[in-house]
Amino acid sequence: MFRMFGLGGAACPRCERKHGARDGYCGGCGLLLGAPRHAPVLVENRWMPGPDELAVFFGVRELSGVFVKTLRVPATARAFILQGDKTTEVPQGEYEIEGFFTRLNHLLRDQHAEILVTRTSALPVEFALEALPTAEHLGIDARVTLSMRVENVPAFARHFMTMPGTIASNQLRELLEAPVRQLAADFTCARSLRDMAGRAALRAELDQHLQGGLALLLADYGLAVVRVETLELRHDKFDANRARIGTLWLAADEGHAELAQARQLDELYDAQEWQRIAREELDARQRHRRAELRQDETLARAELSLANAERAHQLRTREIELYGRIVEAKTRKEAIERGAADAVAELEQELGRKRAARFDEITEWKHLRELAALRMRGEMEVAQQDAAEARTVARQRFSHQLLQQQIRNKIEQAQGIEDAAHRREELQRLREAEAALARRAREIENEEHAGRLRLLQLANLARRREAERVLEWEDAQSEQNIATLRREGASADSLAQHDKLLRTIEADRLQSHAAHEAEWQQELRVLAAHNSHEIARAQTIGQLSDSAKLVLAPHANAALLAEVMKTQLHAGMSADQLGGLAQVEGSAREPALDAMRQVQQQLEQERARREQDIDKDRRHQLDLLALQNDVNKTALASQARLGAGIAGARAGACAHEGAARADRYCGSCGAPLPARD
Repeated sequence: MFRMFGLGGAACPRCERKHGARDGYCGGCGLLLGAPRHAPVLVENRWMPGPDELAVFFGVRELSGVFVKTLRVPATARAFILQGDKTTEVPQGEYEIEGFFTRLNHLLRDQHAEILVTRTSALPVEFALEALPTAEHLGIDARVTLSMRVENVPAFARHFMTMPGTIASNQLRELLEAPVRQLAADFTCARSLRDMAGRAALRAELDQHLQGGLALLLADYGLAVVRVETLELRHDKFDANRARIGTLWLAADEGHAELAQARQLDELYDAQEWQRIAREELDARQRHRRAELRQDETLARAELSLANAERAHQLRTREIELYGRIVEAKTRKEAIERGAADAVAELEQELGRKRAARFDEITEWKHLRELAALRMRGEMEVAQQDAAEARTVARQRFSHQLLQQQIRNKIEQAQGIEDAAHRREELQRLREAEAALARRAREIENEEHAGRLRLLQLANLARRREAERVLEWEDAQSEQNIATLRREGASADSLAQHDKLLRTIEADRLQSHAAHEAEWQQELRVLAAHNSHEIARAQTIGQLSDSAKLVLAPHANAALLAEVMKTQLHAGMSADQLGGLAQVEGSAREPALDAMRQVQQQLEQERARREQDIDKDRRHQLDLLALQNDVNKTALASQARLGAGIAGARAGACAHEGAARADRYCGSCGAPLPARD
């Protein structure tokens, strides 16, 4: 049950009764004293907030006490009755007391209740934001409208309905001025003026950023931002006397939106001014970086003071934006086109662009993106902690301002108490509560300072962790390069071993062929000498007599020579002599035929042996050729994986320059060397 406490002693805004009961309710109509003087809702019983009001809420001792007149809920309003732990919405229409409790039969007419009247449509609240910083530290003015409504009635009642009153646009503007400005500054400080001037979706991006940031803050309070509309976003240029020279409309009404922003921007600032602005931005970032590096761990001699915390937050937001563009870009050119040229140059300098081991463009850009991701990760850790601290402080300030508004309303109501003693007592109590709120405000500021100090310590640790990550990444890259070189070296060694094997096999084949050829030549020389000897012997034998020839001839030739001599002898014999001789030789023919057959068999065996030797030699040659083909196939497959044409290029490029004069084979390619004089 959301209990609201009235203010005793004040006149009732409905029946004007000046004395109420001790429980804080009016003794006449039962209205909770201290309710806002809202005639349409309380007197005329038309539950509808005013044109500049988001909600009206009050309480009654008994729910039936609201029916002093016919109750009307128009279509432009929504009404809720909070009784106990239940929230009931009253539909649109007109109600008499009996019809009301018949339609809403779960409500108790004799029990006290709180009534919340709000709008059906959202309430627009306009904010004027001045001097929002850009990435170049130029100022931008914005005019934004937030459309707000009550989204969660129990949460809204828990924070706002602690006493009767109204919530108007000026109160919402006071509550949300600081968080809206902070969110808008976070958006603009991460972008340069040229980026925003050339971006067609700038208005939509700013609206989405504000709506998303406020949704996290207002969800706990029962409020919701239905729509954000950027009415105006402009940059004014002033001279030394703060006189306006020109205005650049980044987002404005339809008339201003038709202006050529790029041309107008060039007219507003010349090239020299843009160079000066760019140098100032770069110098500020470098000073900030150097100050972070010089920062002592104890923060006793820290050069980053709390006064520069807002500037440090802006620089960090800008760096995160630039690192994000680099990570999203696929090429260096694309990153530069997106406006991250300075960050690319800084990362290239850190990466060591002029180092001895250079990479190609794609590999180098990949490494640069990885380095940007590491830097972005470190900055995001600090930014997330900063955002968490900012959300906590924003909630505390929002609640504190809400309490301040309630105290001011109670003080205004206490001024109407007629009893002087009661008025002084009530005002004294409220002044004490106001002083307690002031002390709480100082405590919030101290907590914010302590949070800033913790954030600086975290930033210091994040920088160290970032440096460690960069070193780890560089070590990983070095190990990867070493592993790649080792793999390439192993592949080169394998290829060299394979080439050496091919050259050895070829040399063995050529050496075997040469040895075989030498054996054939030796055999030919032996045969030639043997033939010469046989020819000389035959000539010598030819000069001998028939008897000497028969004696000196070998056994096989002796038989033939005997036959020849026998034939010659037969030629000189008569017929009778031949007939008698035939009878004598008939008995001796069989052993001669056997001898002839033996000679023929020996000749055939010799011929078969010769053919076997020839076949064996041919098979040996074929085996060598098959082995060479298999080795060549393996070598070609290996060479195809490592790079087609290595062996051919090496063989074609070999000029046998490294071969010594006494070598028979080339040491590089294994080819036989031509004979040298």
